Amino acid sequence: MLGICRGRRKFLAASLTVLFVPAITWIYLFAGSFEDGKPVSLSPLESQPHSPRYTVSSQRERESLEVRMREVEEENRVLRKQLSLAQSRSPSHHRGNHSKTYSMEEGTGDSESLRAGIVAGNSSECGQQPAVEKCETIHVAIVCAGYNASRDVVTLVKSVLFHRRNPLHFHLIADAIAKQILATLFQTWMVPAVHIDFYDADELKSEVSWIPNKHYSGIYGLMKLVLTKTLPSNLERVIVLDTDITFATDIAELWAVFHKFKGQQVLGLVENQSDWYLGNLWKNHRPWPALGRGYNTGVILLLLDKLRKMKWEQMWRLTAERELMSMLSTSLADQDIFNAVIKQNPFLVYQLPCFWNVQLSDHTRSEQCYRDVSDLKVIHWNSPKKLRVKNKHVEFFRNLYLTFLEYDGNLLRRELFGCPSEADVNSENLQKQLSELDEDDLCYEFRRERFTVHRTHLYFLHYEYEPASDNTDVTLVAQLSMDRLQMLEAICKHWEGPISLALYLSDAEAQQFLRYAQGSEVLMSRHNVGYHIVYKEGQFYPVNLLRNVAMKHISTPYMFLSDIDFLPMYGLYEYLRKSVIQLDLANTKKALIVPAFETLRYRLSFPKSKAELLSMLDMGTLFTFRYHVWTKGHAPTNFAKWRTATTPYRVEWEADFEPYVVVRKDCPEYDRRFVGFGWNKVAHIMELDAQEYEFTVLPNAYMIHMPHAPSFDITKFRSNKQYRICLKTLKEEFQQDMSRHYGFAALKYLTAENNS
Repeated sequence: MLGICRGRRKFLAASLTVLFVPAITWIYLFAGSFEDGKPVSLSPLESQPHSPRYTVSSQRERESLEVRMREVEEENRVLRKQLSLAQSRSPSHHRGNHSKTYSMEEGTGDSESLRAGIVAGNSSECGQQPAVEKCETIHVAIVCAGYNASRDVVTLVKSVLFHRRNPLHFHLIADAIAKQILATLFQTWMVPAVHIDFYDADELKSEVSWIPNKHYSGIYGLMKLVLTKTLPSNLERVIVLDTDITFATDIAELWAVFHKFKGQQVLGLVENQSDWYLGNLWKNHRPWPALGRGYNTGVILLLLDKLRKMKWEQMWRLTAERELMSMLSTSLADQDIFNAVIKQNPFLVYQLPCFWNVQLSDHTRSEQCYRDVSDLKVIHWNSPKKLRVKNKHVEFFRNLYLTFLEYDGNLLRRELFGCPSEADVNSENLQKQLSELDEDDLCYEFRRERFTVHRTHLYFLHYEYEPASDNTDVTLVAQLSMDRLQMLEAICKHWEGPISLALYLSDAEAQQFLRYAQGSEVLMSRHNVGYHIVYKEGQFYPVNLLRNVAMKHISTPYMFLSDIDFLPMYGLYEYLRKSVIQLDLANTKKALIVPAFETLRYRLSFPKSKAELLSMLDMGTLFTFRYHVWTKGHAPTNFAKWRTATTPYRVEWEADFEPYVVVRKDCPEYDRRFVGFGWNKVAHIMELDAQEYEFTVLPNAYMIHMPHAPSFDITKFRSNKQYRICLKTLKEEFQQDMSRHYGFAALKYLTAENNS
């Protein structure tokens, strides 16, 4: 706001100067032309040497006045030109994605003058940033590959969304992993006025794979070189960002810099702030050629249309081929090649002020880019050390980064005032579904939760899975919240197979989980565990949504539907794989039941065999699960028969049956209407029965529930009468839906419920 006021003051001052200076000048000149109260003509025709009033001194005075008048008129002409330029930059239609800006300042791109301008710009109280037209779309390109980079992109995008006032179009050059993660994330984030396009990074590998690269970014660190070829041909300009960037201002300010490009300037870059390209970091250090200190490519403004006309592809390829003959490989990926091209063609670059890329790697001159926090625009964590980098202000930078890291992304789902969003089918369907609900219904909040779209970040940590050759692999599926993290290490010790977990966390809790996992040797040694973050929203725990997310993202043909509070018996993973073959699960609709037990002791000597478990049952150390509070839930398992069983046996469905089962991955999802506590598993088992699944109990399998404090949802169920009423209503509606869907065979569920 202050910048706007200062800009207006400049404009007003210029206007007043144009209006009043000529008037004052002419008054002065007119007054000076009187001698003894009589006018003195300034006309050379009337002022002849023979005139008795003519003197040498008066002639000189008149000439000096005329010179001064011409100088003032020239000054006025310049002021009027500047004023007209400012007015001409008011909103007008531009073709394509050209910036429409309001600015009275022009950049030259000249290195020396720009450096002086940077200092003046950072210290000036009246520095004015050009603005972009209100609803103009800003295009941003990011290369992203892998699990870790996908996490970094989210933080970058949060910082951009937090400050932005314009529609955004992200062009993501992503590998298959990043595309899966980010496509799901943006689809469930549902941020207005944000458009996403993906480009297959793997298809671009052949374009740059011939370039040896020592940088930790690998082959993906070279892909910014081919953006002119990759991005749409009608896209004229784009801001290119590294994933380790944090914005501290509106990205529109950077977009507006495009209008300062002149002549053949097509690249907007900040000078490199380390001594790397000076070649004096160590003995025999030989960097790629660069202009002076070189330029950093963490932030690039690309004029794509002009680059294409200049045959950029041919330009950088020829330069790279020539330099690789002596350099053999790149050390800083695309940055080396960009700098080599600029060295040969310095006219291509417009040097950005260094606050557009404050580079926080060790031994940089980044501290010279700012005098105050308000000077900061973009922070670049361009060191492998990232947040552990050395800088005297690193604590401030780290806190700024952590602010966006833990910022609630749901708050960024705000509409842009005055900018109509493009019609989104998912948003329209969601609004239609919500509009059909009765807000006066006492169970409205329960019904609404069924349609809530929760932002979802798949594979929050690195994941690797090698498919089993015999096609019998089984994934353990579970869901949890922050208060159950302590179960993860124990489960990983008990189950060596793949695991798919959905975690219900806030943004801040997700970072706590990340630190917890990275600090655990057990969790870090396991790469076959998929952690999927479902971000908190609403007042209920969406237990069945979480289960569905975990189920949907398994890589095996079979899954073990468990809960996080259970520890499977040692060796259960291999036992289930053998049972899958033995019971021909691939060709039959079976649900293999793993009998559930529980202990009330926080410290338990876990039974290593069925015989040891039976002994603990007899001693009262273990119990059949929930026998004392919810007998019906597991009674059909027939524990008395299980004690002596040596072969699998079939059991029939009964009301309220909710065993833990192994099924094929194509089994039906859980019903999302059930949230919090109550009937979430019961409804799923009922649907399996309706689809004619055969329930088979495994004789040598077991799992044990570990004690924990009551969940918030079960407390609400027990204390809130309306909660119980709504759950009963949802049960009845579910049973009616079952009857409509499965016909006469589903009537038994209504009968069984009435008799129970």
